[in-house]
Amino acid sequence: MPSLWKRITFSAASVLCVGSVALLVVAMSTERWITGRILCKTGAEIVNASNPEMEQFTGHIYFGLFQGGKTKNCGLGNRRSKVYIFPKLVRTLNSGLHIMVILFLLASMGFAVVSLSFSVYNARKVPYQSIKGHKGLYLWNVIAGVVCFIAAMRHHSLTERVANFEEKLFVLVVMSDGLDFSFYLVVGSIVTHIGACGVVAMSRIKLPKPEVKKPEEPTIAALDLLY
Repeated sequence: MPSLWKRITFSAASVLCVGSVALLVVAMSTERWITGRILCKTGAEIVNASNPEMEQFTGHIYFGLFQGGKTKNCGLGNRRSKVYIFPKLVRTLNSGLHIMVILFLLASMGFAVVSLSFSVYNARKVPYQSIKGHKGLYLWNVIAGVVCFIAAMRHHSLTERVANFEEKLFVLVVMSDGLDFSFYLVVGSIVTHIGACGVVAMSRIKLPKPEVKKPEEPTIAALDLLY
């Protein structure tokens, strides 16, 4: 059986891997990858709105990897609608980049499960496979993170395309947009894997074993032998 220290470290790595999978699942299923404010340009131009009046034509948009929603205000009150990325909208976006992000996130989840199985195995068996699985896991998560950052560099034009999808009467302009918590959950997943690698590295530290003192044998002096 492994020592207590190795069981603790590999168990901690297992917990981190489970946390990483949970973060990725939530990140992919939520709709807050990108949020922003949109302006109904057509409505504002019709009434020749000034800067203080622009707020009356301002709405909001948010979307994730699969769906989202938007609220537009073109002078007729707020109009809410759902946004579905698949199957039609993705054709107007950078579909290769979008699908690549999804595939890398799925790959990261798969490698997290592999890492979890190795961590559980090493916590119970000998010899230890302390690095096997974790290097690949770390590499794929870094790649997934890089792809996400590439997507972030292009997210402004994507937001405008999403906002104007199937809009026939009005033109919507993106006033401001940015990455939201769904994206940062993926960053958190990468951090958990870095932490898992650190915990596995700590398992190689050899803790000093407590020394067991042997009971001292009674010494018999020459004077005691006389009695």
